[in-house]
This record gives sequence, C-alpha cells and structure tokens, in this order.
Amino acid sequence: MAVTISPTILYDDAKAAIRLLKEAFGFSEQAVYEDEQGRVLHAELAYGDGLVMLGSKGREGVFAKAMAGGGPVGVYVVVQDTDAHHRQAVEHGVEILMPPTDQDYGSRDYMARDPEGNVWSFGTYVPGAPAQD
Repeated sequence: MAVTISPTILYDDAKAAIRLLKEAFGFSEQAVYEDEQGRVLHAELAYGDGLVMLGSKGREGVFAKAMAGGGPVGVYVVVQDTDAHHRQAVEHGVEILMPPTDQDYGSRDYMARDPEGNVWSFGTYVPGAPAQD
C-alpha cells in the first residue's frame, strides 16, 4: 500500500535537516530537488513504510507562503528498537526531550527536538494496529 499521509516540514537549513534525519534518525533519502542556488525545493525521506517531505523556507508559492509563519511540528515514527534508535540519536548530538520511557498504553517511546524546533517522537506504538492484551 502506498503512503497516504506525509508530514511536510519547511526548514531554514533543509540540507542540515536531511543530514540529521538520515544520520541520527535512520531515514533514507528517496528524492532531493534543488534550485539553481542550491536551496532544497522538495525532498522525500523514508522510514519503514512512512515518508516525510521537506523543503527550504523562504520560497515562493502558495504552500511556502501559507507555512511562512508556521511553528514547529510534531512527528511520530514507529521504530522496532526504541533504545537502539535513541542511542543513535544521542551519538549524533540530538537534543533529547524524553529518554526511552515505557508508556501506560504499552509503547516504549522517546522524544527529541531537531535544531529548528520540530519535535520527533519515536516508539513502538503502531497507530491503527489492534490493541495488544
């Protein structure tokens, strides 16, 4: 099944965001399109069967203008091993907001903030999956 929902985030430094997502969080680069000045027009990075799209702030167009005053966003990503994923993020100097923590609903999660203020949560909870007894 194709991805049907993809968060889209605009960054002041989209190239740094791409590096962070790949190196610290384990995303894989699917596509990156740049303009003549080297600004990221559109990028797609995948993790599992999910996809995040991103680009550079300060461009023209309806979406860029609508997002101009937008604040940070929060994105949740399902991971197999929360502790290993957390260690990788820490090794890359990511700001950790919450260390790996067992949740009442059965998930093990941690929370991090990227350099531009977006909050990334990683854990074992799978939205839409049947509840585990």
